[in-house]
Amino acid sequence: MKSLSKFLAISCVLCLLTAWSPAQAPKQPDRQVAITIDDLPAGMSDRLPATAITEMTAKLLGTLRDQKIPAVGFVNEKKLYKFGEVDERIKALQMWLDYGFDLGNHTYSHSSLNQVGLKAWEDDVIQGETVTKLLLAQRNKKLRHFRHPYLDTGRDLQTRRQAEAFLVERSYRIAPVTLDGWDWMYAGVYEDAKKRGDTALQQDLVKSYLSYHDAVCAYTEKLALQMIGYEPKQILLLHASQLEADHIGELMDMLRKRGYRFITLEEALGDQAYSLPDMYVGEEGTGWFDHWAITMGKPPQGAPAFPQWVIDRSKALQLPQGIVPVAPPPQ
Repeated sequence: MKSLSKFLAISCVLCLLTAWSPAQAPKQPDRQVAITIDDLPAGMSDRLPATAITEMTAKLLGTLRDQKIPAVGFVNEKKLYKFGEVDERIKALQMWLDYGFDLGNHTYSHSSLNQVGLKAWEDDVIQGETVTKLLLAQRNKKLRHFRHPYLDTGRDLQTRRQAEAFLVERSYRIAPVTLDGWDWMYAGVYEDAKKRGDTALQQDLVKSYLSYHDAVCAYTEKLALQMIGYEPKQILLLHASQLEADHIGELMDMLRKRGYRFITLEEALGDQAYSLPDMYVGEEGTGWFDHWAITMGKPPQGAPAFPQWVIDRSKALQLPQGIVPVAPPPQ
């Protein structure tokens, strides 16, 4: 009897261990994301000297290369033409290809299709090809991807479709955005804090930057399931900046914790979601989940609010000292 009791006790313990085994826990979705970085060679850090931009670029790309994360950088060639710095700024751009990454067109001067009109915008697209095409050709590559500045795709459907036809004629494919944590707004405040040696503010900004991106991911993943029944291959929008150079590794770690693995932009664009009907037009550019939802007649609700204190600090840097606006931009 003692042996039988001992056997039963051991069996109960084994059953409990099996019930609580991690193997029985729900599996995390196989999430995939492509990394895209706008405003090359430098976005909010464009005011830095060319040598600092080169150092920033090397740090940013070194992290991505070491972690084997593919990325595409979208270029504004106007940023190359600063007196006495042209060669160094082109060198920073060339580094993207030297490190094994790809380049796309973001127009010459970051022109909004909604603001300048179709013809002027088309001219800006063409002017933005000059140096980038040459650098790619040296490596037997072609300029394939285009990203709309401000994500502005046209105020009316006719303009949007004409712009899309123009891009197709020039062998471009538009790079949509499904994840956008407004890193550009953090970046300007971070750069100012770094210049002033305000380490406490830098830490607060990085903490908020990571937290907000995490919230955006959670919101988008839930929205995807509600809208289309699955989580598509995502495309994350970032910007070339000191913030990303210093902390993109932490952002990539956050994405890994959410179950993401990193893929190329081409792999992401192969997802059927990017063929969904898209009739979105409007004054404000927005991400593609908004495009699809509005096309379906179901504007999304409940997006995480961007931290007001970051908005206020960002806008204060662009106005006379002491004037701080209180109205946030559209979410």
